[in-house]
Amino acid sequence: MNMLEYIKMILDKVSFDKVLFEKELKKGLKELLPAEMKELKNWCYEKFGKVYQTMLNKVFRRVELA
Repeated sequence: MNMLEYIKMILDKVSFDKVLFEKELKKGLKELLPAEMKELKNWCYEKFGKVYQTMLNKVFRRVELA
């Protein structure tokens, strides 16, 4: 299992808790290459966009600015 798949698995498991989800997303993004970040971003919006769109916008905006 590669790092991207591992992060997706963790996010799936903690998706019931917004604070924990955001924490794990930020932590996971530090481990990924730019192409993997883009894939994770697309996956997050597809899977959790309806529930966590505002938080996803905030987290991924910070990553793009960094």
